[in-house]
Amino acid sequence: MKHVKETVIQFGEGGFLRGFVDYFFQKLKDQGLFDGSVVIVQPIERGMCETLMRQNCEYNLFLRGVEDGKVVDEHTHIDVISRCVNPYTDCEGYLALAENPDFRFIVSNTTEAGIEFVPENRFEDTPARSFPGKLTQLLYRRYRLGLPGFIILSCELIDHNGEELRKCCLQYAQLWGLEAGFKDWLLCANDFCSTLVDRIVTGFPRDEHQTLCERIGQQDDMMDTAEIFHLWVIQGHHEDELPLQKGGFHVIWTDDVDPYKKRKVRILNGAHTSMVLGAHLYGLETVGECLKDARVSALLKKCIFEEIIPTIGDTQENRQFGEAVLERFSNPFIRHLLLSIALNSVSKFKARVLPTILEYKEQFGAYPKGLTFSLAALIAFYRTDAANDGEEIVRFMKGASVADILKKDAYWGQDLSDLLPEVQRWYDLIEENGMAAAYDAVLA
Repeated sequence: MKHVKETVIQFGEGGFLRGFVDYFFQKLKDQGLFDGSVVIVQPIERGMCETLMRQNCEYNLFLRGVEDGKVVDEHTHIDVISRCVNPYTDCEGYLALAENPDFRFIVSNTTEAGIEFVPENRFEDTPARSFPGKLTQLLYRRYRLGLPGFIILSCELIDHNGEELRKCCLQYAQLWGLEAGFKDWLLCANDFCSTLVDRIVTGFPRDEHQTLCERIGQQDDMMDTAEIFHLWVIQGHHEDELPLQKGGFHVIWTDDVDPYKKRKVRILNGAHTSMVLGAHLYGLETVGECLKDARVSALLKKCIFEEIIPTIGDTQENRQFGEAVLERFSNPFIRHLLLSIALNSVSKFKARVLPTILEYKEQFGAYPKGLTFSLAALIAFYRTDAANDGEEIVRFMKGASVADILKKDAYWGQDLSDLLPEVQRWYDLIEENGMAAAYDAVLA
């Protein structure tokens, strides 16, 4: 064990947290802005803590991508983690973390399914199986010792992740019959911060592992890779204790994460979903190829800067985010397959693209040409054997008319028949003349 002050409890040892928050803590420490270290708690029974411990909890992170038009390839040696605790083999060691008054932050990324209330969990379990159950056990011991609470930063990819985690902890307090004083302490002494995280972490570089080991002159079985871009939006105001902005990171402390989530979903995710199906029909395989193709990249830029951004707010910040999206899509270090993004495209289109189409019509009196075209491309794509979605959805989309598809409110949340003339026109053009001619027409 490294003899350093421990200040952060981290639930999760996967590639994302090691390529995101641990990188921030490392850089803050290197700048003299963070006096502490991270203790990792393995959130599930089978994990990677043992491998990490064999390396003295150290590993190498490579951040690679395009930033301000230049290719970046940055290597950082991470040694900010002091130790790992596996509550499944050492539950008392885990609960003893509550006794250290130096701990101030709790960070988590236990996947989207991690924040859940499981009524079968008991207070006496060693440990509780669910992440919120384990956290409640830890918080209760902390409360009983009369120590201050925590700043809790949830990084799970669900809406209002901090609020949902707090709700689960309160449910466990109720289920386990814990005293009212604990519930008050849980609410008043702890800040459950909802956050939005944005960085593509590509994880262990299997194909380049040995080459990168040779580059740094050491063997590293916990090596991690990610894109250079990052954004962390945190609902709360704790820059005084965690000076991330002072450290030069793109971190936003705010009273409301929702507008930032809307921007990410509409611009980043919406651009992905509106681009990939037509590009696949056009014969491309990866996002990188799309950015190099004149037709596909022109339509992508049209959708982002002429349709999506004007709908959510044509601000300099949104335009900068849009430019960053183009750089991220052109990252030469990531081979992002179109068919991977195409999975479950009907539900993705409903959440990511359709709201922009409808709001654009409401604001500007006409449907946006590029995004409407992407709905026609979606229908054409689902006629092919490449479509990957629920069996019923694939079967219906393959056999139904364009009119019947647009009427299917179970898929879209409403009847989209008003879109029929334009979607039908683009669909017929794709089917009769092919994607190249269709691209040329929509860009004319």
